[in-house]
Amino acid sequence: MAAENRVVDLLVVGGGTAGIIGAQTAAGFGADTVLVEQARTGGDCLWTGCLPSKTLLRAAEHALTARALTGHPPTFDSVRDRIFASITTIEPVDSPEALENAGVEVLKGTLVFRAPGMAVVNGETIRFRQALIATGAAPTGTVVPGLDPGVTVTSETIRDLETLPKRLAIIGGRPLGCELGQGFARLGSEVTLIIRSRILPKEDPEAAAIIRDSLKTDGVRILENTTVQNAYTAEGRTRIRLGDGTTIETDTVLLATGRTPRTADLGLARVGVDLDADGQVITDARMMTSNPVIWAAGDVTAHPRFTHLAGVHASIAATNAVLGLKRGISPTMPRVTFTSPEVGAVGLTTANTGSGHRTRVVRHTHLDRAVTHGATNGFTKLITDRRGKILGGTIVSPRAGESLAELTLAIQNNMTTSDITATTHPYPTYSDGLWNAAITDVQARLRSPASARALKGLTWLRRRWLERPGSRYNSG
Repeated sequence: MAAENRVVDLLVVGGGTAGIIGAQTAAGFGADTVLVEQARTGGDCLWTGCLPSKTLLRAAEHALTARALTGHPPTFDSVRDRIFASITTIEPVDSPEALENAGVEVLKGTLVFRAPGMAVVNGETIRFRQALIATGAAPTGTVVPGLDPGVTVTSETIRDLETLPKRLAIIGGRPLGCELGQGFARLGSEVTLIIRSRILPKEDPEAAAIIRDSLKTDGVRILENTTVQNAYTAEGRTRIRLGDGTTIETDTVLLATGRTPRTADLGLARVGVDLDADGQVITDARMMTSNPVIWAAGDVTAHPRFTHLAGVHASIAATNAVLGLKRGISPTMPRVTFTSPEVGAVGLTTANTGSGHRTRVVRHTHLDRAVTHGATNGFTKLITDRRGKILGGTIVSPRAGESLAELTLAIQNNMTTSDITATTHPYPTYSDGLWNAAITDVQARLRSPASARALKGLTWLRRRWLERPGSRYNSG
């Protein structure tokens, strides 16, 4: 740090996606910006989350193909090598050096807020005009009586497994559990998913059913509406006792039951930053906390825990903090589960009864690209209002996340299905599903009594115009 009387424009706590983008945004405006990270910059996405898991899923897809063609899937060592190579490739983008080059001062250490406008890092006082909390979240420590910590992993530690588990039990059926369950099953593990409710509880039930069948095809045993009572390890074998009294035997247990915000020991009460009952920082639509000079973004808040949201929200928070603007976050929040097939969803995924909403569905049995790929078990579903305004939808297909981008843009810009149909789409692609669903809606609206009468009237007027005396179209 510089002189003792220095006051920084923006103090950022946390060097994950939200912290990095927030700091770079502020520095880009010319603000004096300091970022504090206690471990390593890059956050969960780089080191233990998005990047490692998606690399593993890609390797698992290759393993499935290799097993079918040659009977010899890749070794787990080669899979681990791919994961670490991906991290090594992307790490420089999120490094302290990259941040310094962008004009951000990076400090390694633990930060504690001491008083309004003041924090302490490694015993040194830092004064700030504005601050951004971006400390993220950690895997929730699910308590299973008797479970041996030596056989337990989380999303943050599963990457460090040196050998492929012969038997893997996963507690939790949300996206993380489903993605890693399918990935490890394809690599050769005997996987059991233990789920308190149903698989992918926030997604369209039909989409969840497709993923359920896909996981079962890959050999995953799925136990829904099932609770864990306790566990015990004896003679090197771990048994999990379920709520109905039955047991399953496993070598490794992955806890995938959610994440808890990292807000403890920050001293937030001293600076008037309110938390909700789950320890999440409460923010308004501008990402401002209950303290008007402290902002928050990313997994530490109550918003959905997606890397893309963390970045967008941090950019908005930093912009408002540094420039004094009042930009609000968009309610349009897309999400993707990267199973095979993928599930992408945004906005409304179920029509509200009595609201005049319409549901338009295209089955991928009639989608040419899906037919050519032999992947016809998906669908594209749109939710619209009675005038065709797009309110949301669900896409289940390979690369559903790519097609979801167009749907997200349509919702964000209040577009209608007519806007989609008027746009030329490349063929054959999976985005044809969205285009055809929009066409279905437009055609249905044109068949309404009022539209039919209007079109009939226009046709009659056009005919009279063409048949008028002297018209070159009048053969008489």
